[in-house]
Amino acid sequence: MTEFAARLERVAQNPDVFKSFGRGVERETLRYELDGNLATTPHPTELGSAYANNWITTDFSESLLEFITPVSQDIGTLKAQLEDIHHFTQIKLGDEKMWPLSMPCYVGSEDDINLAQYGTSNAGKMKTLYREGLKRRYGSLMQIISGVHFNFSFPESFWDQLYGEQTEQQRQDTKSEAYFGLIRNYYRFGWLIPYFFGASPALCSSFIKGRETKLPFESIGGTLYLPYATSLRLSDLGYTNSAQSSLKIGFNSLDEYLEGLNTAIRTPSDEFAEIGVKVDGEYRQLNSNVLQIENELYAPIRPKRVAQSGEKPSEALARGGVEYIEVRSLDVNPYSSIGIEEDQVRFLDLFLTWAALSDSEPMDFCEQSCWRENWNKVILEGRKPGLELQIGCKGEVLTLQDWAKRVFVELIQIAEMMDAAKGNDDYQQVCFKLMSWIDNPEQTISGQLLEDTKRLGGLGKVGCEFGKRYREQHLNHQYRTYSSSAMEEEVVRSVKAQSEAEQSDVLNFDDFLDEYFAYLKA
Repeated sequence: MTEFAARLERVAQNPDVFKSFGRGVERETLRYELDGNLATTPHPTELGSAYANNWITTDFSESLLEFITPVSQDIGTLKAQLEDIHHFTQIKLGDEKMWPLSMPCYVGSEDDINLAQYGTSNAGKMKTLYREGLKRRYGSLMQIISGVHFNFSFPESFWDQLYGEQTEQQRQDTKSEAYFGLIRNYYRFGWLIPYFFGASPALCSSFIKGRETKLPFESIGGTLYLPYATSLRLSDLGYTNSAQSSLKIGFNSLDEYLEGLNTAIRTPSDEFAEIGVKVDGEYRQLNSNVLQIENELYAPIRPKRVAQSGEKPSEALARGGVEYIEVRSLDVNPYSSIGIEEDQVRFLDLFLTWAALSDSEPMDFCEQSCWRENWNKVILEGRKPGLELQIGCKGEVLTLQDWAKRVFVELIQIAEMMDAAKGNDDYQQVCFKLMSWIDNPEQTISGQLLEDTKRLGGLGKVGCEFGKRYREQHLNHQYRTYSSSAMEEEVVRSVKAQSEAEQSDVLNFDDFLDEYFAYLKA
């Protein structure tokens, strides 16, 4: 019996483990107007305070909505929460709709992209200034790409089955070590996610207007596409930061990761220094380091812990270890009104469990550059027949299909255990469906979307047609988890919370920033 099989068998001895995964979703979507143009209106006041609403906020811009679910253990509940949030939001949007694609709708000018506003508190102004820095560093267009972030954790019973009785410190260390093993395997094989679920093989030509690209785009009307691309969102054109490629952040332990991250936020950037920090009395960015703050690190997966009040993400990890992981490589699924389908969640359950239970050797920076190359190949030409990938610097070279089939041999074993615990065959059905996509790339989401883009005559037409359909679905939806009164109460509470934050400030903004970044000088 392999080590993987032995670990799976140990975990499966307690079937409740597979019923208790913690899951949460953050879904981003642009507000757009009837003609398919970006909405330039402020974040609707009827949705409450973007600074403090627990369910409905904004990301980079006023037009980029972000919906957040709490952690739940049931996939149906997760879906219902998202549907309820979409329903409430659409009611408040009037004629505006939610763009159903990752790559933005038509943007006439970057001036149309208004930075998200969070009020006059120091913390609120800092959030907007951080975005001002992103705008000046990378441009606003890159920042309005939408994605879906999936937060995932194993229950304590999972660790109990694997490791038995442990002290609190032993358990904390063991969980962190195991989650970093998962992260390394995610980097090695997580390209399966853009292969199956990538949904940005094309983009509106307005997105790269005035920018140079060496990619061999083909066109349909005002749409540019690559014939075999899966996720341009994850490419250098999209939500990545090539300036960070030189950062040496390792994933072999929590200490190594934190050391790399803390170095990155202290490393000056000559390029960003040219922007200036405070010029003629106006701030342009939080600082001129490679990362303004930790959140600027772009990564397909992140180790996370819920932070206490006033605590930075790295401080939370140093205090309590890894609590959950955040998967960040999911495009918005255009074939779902809420941007993600239940079968995608089931696949992530299987894949993340596999990544945690499989052997995971330490990863050096040579191997890191190998996985980056593999991901980039899948992102730009993942549906190309016979595409070859190499796992590790001196690793075996196989086709994408052969690597995928190797992984699915063990994913099916997990699916059988999960289905036995739940009394159905949902997970095995997901495996069978996706296995058929391995040899038939046009069945993947990117394959379907490119076909629809060609059929309808452009990405804008796809977005408008799907958006119109989903608007009706959202408006006709009946609450399943929340209620109208609960959503309205959160609106009122969030506005009050923002007001209290604004009234409680005792420092001026300059002193607030000095105090916040004092750790950089330590």
